Amino acid sequence: MDYGRLKMEDVVLVSIFPGEYVLETLEEVIQKEGIKHGVVLTGFGTLSEVHLHWVMTTGLPPVEHFEKYEGPFELLSLHGVIVNSVPHIHVVVSDVKGAYGGHLEHGNKVLYLCEVAVGVLADFPMQREVTPEGLKQLRFRR
Repeated sequence: MDYGRLKMEDVVLVSIFPGEYVLETLEEVIQKEGIKHGVVLTGFGTLSEVHLHWVMTTGLPPVEHFEKYEGPFELLSLHGVIVNSVPHIHVVVSDVKGAYGGHLEHGNKVLYLCEVAVGVLADFPMQREVTPEGLKQLRFRR
């Protein structure tokens, strides 16, 4: 385990419009606002296209599975961490058949609306380091 105690400096609220893509838009805001580290506090909306991935094995290295779906979907939850301007976001979406969750990929298209709150953190010496097993682990330097 490793951890860091960071201070939140600001909150950026993002309204993503119909036809725009969730992760691509958040990456654009991160760059425009110069967000180095942050937390995706909340997010919700509707999607016409969903692209997720999740792990398929319990061993190392993990085997990942990618899926794309056509909507409509409700975006029930969106949260994650931004380290060195790179977001790592997980989501839960639903349709009439049930709910699905996974790692947010590029290609999640907004249907009607999407609103996301990003907490901007004070700069702190942290990064994602790749372990010998190929995992990207968050590490803090004191």
